[in-house]
Amino acid sequence: MGTRVYLARLAGLSVFDPNGDRVGRVRDAVVRLRTTNRPPQIVGLVAEMALRRRIFLPIGRITSMDSEAVVLSTGTLNLRRFEKRPNELLVVEDLLDRRVTVMPESGDGPGAMANVVDIGMEQNRSNEWLVTRVAVREHTGRLARRGHVYQAEYERIRNLFGPTDTQGTSNLLALLEQMRPADMANALQDLPDARRNEVAAAMSDRTLADVLEELPEHDQVEILVRLDRERAADVLERMDPDDAADLLAELPKTEQTVLLDLMEPEEAAPVRQLMNYQQGTAGSVMTSEPVILTPDATVAEALARIREPELSPVVAAQVFVARAPSATPTGKYLGMVHFQRLLREPPASILGGLVDSDLEPLRPEVTLAEVTKRMATYDLVSMPVVDGSHRLLGAVTVDDVLDHSLPRDWRDRDALTNDEVATAVQTAAEHAGGGPRVEP
Repeated sequence: MGTRVYLARLAGLSVFDPNGDRVGRVRDAVVRLRTTNRPPQIVGLVAEMALRRRIFLPIGRITSMDSEAVVLSTGTLNLRRFEKRPNELLVVEDLLDRRVTVMPESGDGPGAMANVVDIGMEQNRSNEWLVTRVAVREHTGRLARRGHVYQAEYERIRNLFGPTDTQGTSNLLALLEQMRPADMANALQDLPDARRNEVAAAMSDRTLADVLEELPEHDQVEILVRLDRERAADVLERMDPDDAADLLAELPKTEQTVLLDLMEPEEAAPVRQLMNYQQGTAGSVMTSEPVILTPDATVAEALARIREPELSPVVAAQVFVARAPSATPTGKYLGMVHFQRLLREPPASILGGLVDSDLEPLRPEVTLAEVTKRMATYDLVSMPVVDGSHRLLGAVTVDDVLDHSLPRDWRDRDALTNDEVATAVQTAAEHAGGGPRVEP
């Protein structure tokens, strides 16, 4: 291992066992505070495993950690969920963005205000990893100007372990934005409520919309109601209509009405329509914005459409063909073309000659149980939903079905049973045994 390691840079790295099998990803580092004047000690890392379960990795079990990966030594690994002890702090969760005072090297004169960017640790002769350096960004007090980043010895830092109300959000946001929305949502769940709400509010509307879609419903509601109503409406506009409808359904009727009225009419219309369908039906879970093209469109146009980066893989897997208008509800629905068929056809081919019209579309009142059965029978990732006039209303995708077939609290890690966790970490457990939390 290197002589100095910066801990925030480890976040997101893969963790491998000695056999090269991936155990999980680094999410944080654990700092143990001392009652003496000695520098704080880094006792281990926090890794995320299957089902977003966080476990403790003792620092003594780590054989290497660099910009590519963290590698563990042989031996058993405790799979018990990580819990922070009273004398411990987490680098990313508790210290990143903390407002500190950096004293002059001479020791004389007033200190300079700065925000923590990273924490550096080094190994001493006793093989302990101690906090020795702190990377900070100078505090300018001006929103339009960012101060320069520099390093200072730990002994020059004051208030590193002060009140949490001196903690900002910019560096934590920069770290979170490197993650997928599901991982960002998981990281938010680990934060104290006040910190979580503060970080969520600092996200862009697009990022917050993506993250809300991955959070448990109670956390979605808690974050949304903390925003001012104009901002909340802007975020709802950027969510998928079906997810926005599900979230609004958790709010009181009066609040639903206010937020829908604040949304742009063209964004609110599909959400209102989805909220009219009975829960547990195809209409209540479908997306009203699948990829729709007219029959005179070409294969080249269809391929260009499904390449658009904002489309999820499951939505981009097929193109639905309908007569104009192409916004839901469309003109007469004609059929669908899977992206594999598009790849096999000449770019100038017309979609109208390629549609698969053998599959009977769903009606919005069909139950989710029936939808699941039909999708499993025909190995489909998406099915069209039409009204009585055979106009396309939307499409039910496999992720919609899974999301609504699992228990309502499936995104909430604390709701997982021991059996569910044991099943999820079975592969890791083959080369990592249980036991009490072991530290160097």
